[in-house]
Amino acid sequence: MTRAVISCFKNGSIKGFDIKGHAGAAKDGEYDMICAAISAIGYTALGGLDELCGLNTYKESSGNLSMTLPDRMTDENRAKAQIILKTMVIGLRQIENQYSRHIQVSFKEV
Repeated sequence: MTRAVISCFKNGSIKGFDIKGHAGAAKDGEYDMICAAISAIGYTALGGLDELCGLNTYKESSGNLSMTLPDRMTDENRAKAQIILKTMVIGLRQIENQYSRHIQVSFKEV
């Protein structure tokens, strides 16, 4: 199962995320479409943060993708980043609604 943990402040703004694990929806040796969808959403968010906000502060390893927004950002870039990250959460939750056996989205307050 993939676990996506979204780190949020009390006011609801997103600080970062950590996506870990493989969805495990496909048989061994087959292509896992759910895992691919989760990855596509995560990497699209990272691409948006890079191209629109100039942020390239993520970490990745096999089955893991994480990112934390820096403390110092312009108000404009922070607003853009929130839109990108909240859109990412919408996408992940839509996958969770259909495939809850393969992805769990949760939130933790920071």
